[in-house]
Amino acid sequence: MYELNQVSEHCFYIQSPAKIGLVKLNGKEVCLIDSGNDKEAGKKVRQILENNNWNLKAIYNTHSNADHIGGNKYLQSQTGCKIYVPTIESAFIKTPVLEPSFLYGGFPFKDLTHKFLMAQESDVEVLTENNLPNSLKSTDLKGHFFDMVGYIHNDGVIFLADCLSSKAILDKYKITFIYDVKAYIATLEKVKQMDAKIFIPSHSDATENIKELAQYNIDTINEIADLIVKFLNGPMTFEKLLKSLFDYYKLQMTPEQYVLVGSTVRSYLSYLKNDRRIEFLFIENEMYWRAL
Repeated sequence: MYELNQVSEHCFYIQSPAKIGLVKLNGKEVCLIDSGNDKEAGKKVRQILENNNWNLKAIYNTHSNADHIGGNKYLQSQTGCKIYVPTIESAFIKTPVLEPSFLYGGFPFKDLTHKFLMAQESDVEVLTENNLPNSLKSTDLKGHFFDMVGYIHNDGVIFLADCLSSKAILDKYKITFIYDVKAYIATLEKVKQMDAKIFIPSHSDATENIKELAQYNIDTINEIADLIVKFLNGPMTFEKLLKSLFDYYKLQMTPEQYVLVGSTVRSYLSYLKNDRRIEFLFIENEMYWRAL
């Protein structure tokens, strides 16, 4: 873990729970794409920088989930680097309690206010074309989170953030976190059309061919959507539906899984409602969902 892997003349990634991209800007200066899940990840990244006599100029965050920004504060305090992030995501990084609050749908209880769901705040600026190096450009990858982006390097390397999951993760957990299901599918279709020498997803192996994995993610989403519609052949509350999905996929409920999977299932319900496959109704002051 935390090995440095070179994939082109200027591009590297650091193997970690959420891959960290590293781009050489010149002989001494580098930038990072994301920063790892916590302060310890930041320390390991700093050691890599020091071992290679590199100076960290900037961190470009793909989005604001804690496992991608956890090293921000430490690395910024140690190096003085700038941090750039898309518009909506910047609010979550400046005010980290927004993430567990958003996931829970209210003020989060203490079991949700830990580094897995709430990173330390860091000082960030909104990402624009003007603060990207000439060798990098951003590309919209909305769906997983509000305003997520990926980064494309002139060497033919694309850093894909969390726009797809590995086959192993999908086979084990099935329901991975998604904020906007329709946008997520559109992003996957976009990724299928991308050309690159190598793709670097955050939670899957670097690969020269991303099309098959992108389609596997789409197929998994459609499977889950169809299963939800099947479960809703009669009126069902959200809590009952959530339990049915956990039981079907043999998942174990925890506070973290309740908010992450629960938020995702609500997103599926919105997607299916907007697509006119399901509807809601109220019976004796309880909200129910059912298939049309």
